[in-house]
Amino acid sequence: MSDIIASGLTLLVVGSLGIILFDLFFLAARRVAAQAQVADQFGSLSPGDKKAVLAYRKAQQAVLAPPALVEYARSYFAPVLVLMVGYQLFFQKAEFDFPLLLVMLVFGSGGIWLFDALYLGRKRRALVDRVGGHLDAFKTAAPEEYREFETNATREPLEVEYSKSFFPVLFIVLVLRSFVVEPFQIPSESMLPTLEVGDFILVNKFTYGIRLPVLRTKVMDMNQPERGEVMVFFPPHKKQYFIKRVIGLPGDEIHYINNVLYINGEKMPQRLVASLPPGNPQFQVMRETLAGVEHAMRKHVVPGRLSRKGSWVVPDGHYFMMGDNRDNSTDSREWGPVPEGNIVGKAFGIWMHWDGFFSLPSFSRVGSIQ
Repeated sequence: MSDIIASGLTLLVVGSLGIILFDLFFLAARRVAAQAQVADQFGSLSPGDKKAVLAYRKAQQAVLAPPALVEYARSYFAPVLVLMVGYQLFFQKAEFDFPLLLVMLVFGSGGIWLFDALYLGRKRRALVDRVGGHLDAFKTAAPEEYREFETNATREPLEVEYSKSFFPVLFIVLVLRSFVVEPFQIPSESMLPTLEVGDFILVNKFTYGIRLPVLRTKVMDMNQPERGEVMVFFPPHKKQYFIKRVIGLPGDEIHYINNVLYINGEKMPQRLVASLPPGNPQFQVMRETLAGVEHAMRKHVVPGRLSRKGSWVVPDGHYFMMGDNRDNSTDSREWGPVPEGNIVGKAFGIWMHWDGFFSLPSFSRVGSIQ
């Protein structure tokens, strides 16, 4: 039943979008031509000929109106799209490719705007000149009616109005999100105590090189990930953002034995901060040093399945990732090292914390990520 509902909503979205685009690319130009024919049929109108003016106005309104099916598609496209996305996210738990949607919206709105500027807009301007010749007497005798006729002749399709309004905003968002900085919300406890569930963080998109959105092709090399940095990436087994700490670089030999990390035979120092809960400790908060930089981590008193014993060699072009919450993190110990092409960016700051819809956002955790 769930798949039937999702398929039905998808069909409605695709169908209504197809109707809107068909109207824009094929029927809109015909309506402009019909307006010109109406103007020619009525010839030069006189402001004193009220019946002829009224008939002309009604004829113009009739040819301006799009088909009822197009009106329905325009009215219901946006709400059905929101309903489809919401249903997939909250009921089907499907992964949503927001970058792809953003790219489609930018190119779609830009394409519609360009089509109007190069084709439909020219036809409307020609229509204004044509109508102006027939209504020359109205310019001085009835300027308000002339402006009404001129407005009708220059009226843009609704799709063009929306595209002109949203394209600049969407384009700026795409550029910033794809090449500069991207927001990200922490969904799990795998990075405790460094990052908490509900933290909203910022990800630097150019530190590790500039990539094309969606395609993820690197077009400019910058820096390489360094051991100890917190990185957002796609794991090898799933098309979903993950956030972990860089533990191993290409060529490194990693050993993890009873929650103690060894890199290339060297033990990474750990310093006890707290054993919690007091009196009956179940886990310990530690300060671990990686490449000379100290960071917080958490481990169970009794090591979990992934923390007892494991050895890995990091292949070229790959990185070994681990969560700071070592016994409550699915990471490279489970699904292997991360290819360089799966890197999204470097997490560098917390800008807000929000537990959920029924709580107030907090800024007490604002700061850099260590």
